Amino acid sequence: MEKQIFINLAVKDLQKSMNFYAALGFTNNLQFSDKTGKCMVWCENIFVMLLTLEKFAGFTTKPLADTKNNIAALFSLSLGSIDEVNNLMSNGLKAGGIEPTEMKDYGFMQQRTIEDFDGHTWEIFYMDISKFPTAQPNA
Repeated sequence: MEKQIFINLAVKDLQKSMNFYAALGFTNNLQFSDKTGKCMVWCENIFVMLLTLEKFAGFTTKPLADTKNNIAALFSLSLGSIDEVNNLMSNGLKAGGIEPTEMKDYGFMQQRTIEDFDGHTWEIFYMDISKFPTAQPNA
């Protein structure tokens, strides 16, 4: 079996969250979806599991984080161009996401941030590695 990553997110409204992630370009994998969780596919090896609060709580003994008011993690998705970043952001904002900060331009990388309905934070970026600063001697 190939290595894969499954990101599990606790969400308050499963259908609303599924629609949001679909607007970002994720597709729903029906094989791993039911009334308590939706498997949203980013690419061949990256999946986001949207789980009801009750289902998510069944996997942990710790209290669930209030991700609307506290950051629990930052997730990042790379795209092939700044136009793709802007298009994804536009779709996400139309679907109800919020952009908590302005775009950041690091010269070699442009990054935008979007939050879903539950406050899960995604950094969407395009990186041109040919513009990455070279290492400084004795660094």
